[in-house]
This record gives sequence, C-alpha cells and structure tokens, in this order.
Amino acid sequence: MSRNSAVISRAAVGNANAARRPDPVTEPRAVRWLLTGIALLFLALFLVLPLVAVFYQALAKGVAFYFESLADPDAVSAIRLTLLTAAIAVPLNLAFGLAASWCIAKFEFRGKTLLTTLIDLPFSVSPVISGLIYVLMFGAQGWFGPWLANHDVQIIFAVPGIVLATIFVTFPFVARELIPLMQAQGNDEEEAAHVLGASGWQMFRRVTLPNVKWGLLYGVILCNARAMGEFGAVSVVSGHIRGQTDTMPLHVEILYNEYNFSAAFAVASLLALLALVTLGLKLLAGRHLSAELSSARDAPAQAGPVQSSSAAAPHARAAHSVQ
Repeated sequence: MSRNSAVISRAAVGNANAARRPDPVTEPRAVRWLLTGIALLFLALFLVLPLVAVFYQALAKGVAFYFESLADPDAVSAIRLTLLTAAIAVPLNLAFGLAASWCIAKFEFRGKTLLTTLIDLPFSVSPVISGLIYVLMFGAQGWFGPWLANHDVQIIFAVPGIVLATIFVTFPFVARELIPLMQAQGNDEEEAAHVLGASGWQMFRRVTLPNVKWGLLYGVILCNARAMGEFGAVSVVSGHIRGQTDTMPLHVEILYNEYNFSAAFAVASLLALLALVTLGLKLLAGRHLSAELSSARDAPAQAGPVQSSSAAAPHARAAHSVQ
C-alpha cells in the first residue's frame, strides 16, 4: 500500500512540474491561428486551386472527349516517349547515385570535394542552358556534329538527345539523398562485415544497400518525377517533331498554343495524376528516411553509456547480414 502511495505521489509531482513547465510556443493563440490560416490560404490558392482548375478544364467537354484526347496518336506517342525517357534515365541515375554516394560517404580520396561539387552542377545550371550545351556538342554545327553526320547518327532532335538532357538535369537527385544518409550511418557495420570475411560485393549487397533502401527509394521518386516533367532542356534538344520527339510537357504546350485547351488540360491532368502518385510515394519514403536518419544520428549518443554492447552491435548486425 505504501508503494502505491509513493507511485501516486511521484506521479502527482511529475504532473505538477509539467503544469509549471513553460509553453515552448510563446506566441499568442491568435497569432498562431493567423499564421496557420495564411499558410492554408497560400496552399489553397497556389496548389489546390490550380490542380482543381486543371481537372475541371480537362473534363469541361465531357469524359468521352477526355479519353479521346488521351487516345490521340500524338498524345499516345508523347506518353510513350515520356515513359521511355524515364525508364532509361532513372536506372542510369540510380546506378550513378549509388556509386557516387558510396564512394563519397565511405572513402577518403583526392578530388572528393570536386566530385561533390560537380554532382550539384545541374542544380545551378538552367535546364535551357544544359540543352544548349548538348546542341553545341552534338548539333549539326557542333563539336561532334560532322562525325555523327558521317556515321548517320542523330542525337539532337531525336530520342538520344532527349534522354541525355533528361539524365543531366536529374542525376543529382539519387546521390544527394544517399550521401547524407550514408555519412550519418558511418562505416561501423561495413568494417565489422569486412572483419568477418565478407567481400566488397557482399558488404554492399547485404549491409550497405539494406540500410539505405528508403533513401534510395526517395531519390528515385524525385528523379522520376523530374524526368517525366522536364520541359526546358528537352524543349531545346527535341526539335518539337510532333508524334516523334514530343514528350508530355511539350505536347501540352503545342495543344495549348493551338487553342485546343481541353485536350491540353487532359494531357496535363495525366501529368498531375502522376505527380499526386509521386507525392504519396514521396511521403511514405520520407517517413522511413527520417526514421533512418534519426536512428543513425542517435546511435553515437546511445553508444556512450555502455561501450561494450554498442561496440558489439555493429558486429552482430553485420554477422547476421553476412550469414
């Protein structure tokens, strides 16, 4: 009975301390409601309303016309080319992002800072400029233009140019998501796996890759979204050949310039649907990625009090992975 009384008294003291603890949010409630209302109004005006307008305009002439617009041969060609471009660019960026992030996060070498800077280059260069760079390199009057013409190889105003431009503007996404995650996780498990006799491929496949799977998925989602929605660089290198080198964003522009608004919004609505699906997958992957980052950052702090158990933990996980 005395033990229960002690528990109750400690709980009462804890509640009293919590009641006396100051509120971390110091702004008045009216200010908080005002800021929340402004944020919601901003989202409604600049995000929700445009999406509603896109679907409204797409269905303005009826559901039958909507599906007819999507079934148009030029629209089908644009959809197919967009998916083909993403199917080529995303796996290549996945391979590059994995290799670059593993190299940067796990090893020390000369030129590491330069490599990290070059990965960020597409973020600082306008997509239109990147498209012009490919025209200067592979166009008819470019550096490699005469050689390509003599060998009957066409890159600019053809599918290869679209793929190259898309790869350039999207390749930082996977690496930029994986580098901080791998750096936060450290090398303990890889070193433990190496001590246990694992080869480099086994360490990568059974230790490194499972630890970064959600960050990898997050980067792939962002890369795919940019690949399907890219306009500037693709517009420069495509040549706007209808039914051949038009992606979905370019096809929307052509239809809109022809005052075929309902058909343009129909194709745009398909892009919007893909964007919403991407957003849902991004939220799912983002939650798991945040959990992985938090656990990786908390690991050194938790390793302090009990060094023996924390030192053995990577070896135990590595042993389980290698086995």
